[in-house]
Amino acid sequence: MLQHRLYEQRSILYLHPTAALRKEDFVQLAKTVDSHIEKAGSLAGLILDIKAFPGWEDIGAMAAHFKFVREHHQKIRKIAVVTDAKIGNLAEKLASHFVAATIKHFPAGEVPAAERWISAP
Repeated sequence: MLQHRLYEQRSILYLHPTAALRKEDFVQLAKTVDSHIEKAGSLAGLILDIKAFPGWEDIGAMAAHFKFVREHHQKIRKIAVVTDAKIGNLAEKLASHFVAATIKHFPAGEVPAAERWISAP
């Protein structure tokens, strides 16, 4: 399950996975993000606050995740991965080859620092 919250005034999307990701998570996420992108043109950033990657519920969920990334990565300027898990360093190095956004890793609990980084010009 993927909890999400969009702070429209700052154009920052917060993501917090709590259990295996489901196809429906990405359907709901796309509705939220697409509405904002239509108005604002893009997202300033995305903050992924994660303890560990929970995996996907099934292959359909994985496909929905990849589809969401493919359709939205060029409209997100910065991605902050807030975690102490090894996935943080990996995401910063590996994902930069697949997405247009600038990606930066922050230690767990450093959401305010991630917000400042995203908000900086």
